[in-house]
Amino acid sequence: MAKITKSAVDPIDRKILVLLQKDGRLSLSEISQQVGLSASPCLRRIRRLETVGVISRYVAVLDQTSIGLPVSVFVSIKLDRQREDALEKFSKAIGRWPEVLECYLMTGPRDYLLRVVVADVAAYEVFLKQKLTRLDAVASIESSFALEQVKYTNVLPFP
Repeated sequence: MAKITKSAVDPIDRKILVLLQKDGRLSLSEISQQVGLSASPCLRRIRRLETVGVISRYVAVLDQTSIGLPVSVFVSIKLDRQREDALEKFSKAIGRWPEVLECYLMTGPRDYLLRVVVADVAAYEVFLKQKLTRLDAVASIESSFALEQVKYTNVLPFP
C-alpha cells in the first residue's frame, strides 16, 4: 500500500481529515457541505485516503474511567540485551496484553515506554507480577502513576 506524501494531500483533503479526526461519525453530506464539494467527489477523496492508508481505521474513543479503568501507569522498561530477537520477543508479548494501550521503542536510557490502564493499584500489581516480570529479557521496570490527565487527544496536528 503506497502512502500519500504530505504534498499530495491538498487543502480539501486536509479539511476532510480534520473533520473526520474530530468526529468520525459525520455524514458524507455534512463533510461535503463543510469542505465545499458535492457528495460523490467527497466520497472519492475519502475512499482514496482510506485506500492509501492515510485513514487507517474508524474507532469509538471510550472514557477509561467510565468503563472502570481509571488508573494510567507509564512504565519504563530496560532490557538486559538489545538484540533483535529480544526486542521482537518483547514486542510480541506486549502486543498480546490488552492492558497496554501504547508501547514505544525508545532512545535514551530506557528501551520501552508503555501506557498501561488498569482498574486500581492491585490490578497493576497483578499485571506487573504475572506478565511484565515474567519476560526473560527485562532487566528493570520503573512505574509512574498518572495523577491527572491534563490533555488527551487523538487528533493529529495536521495543518
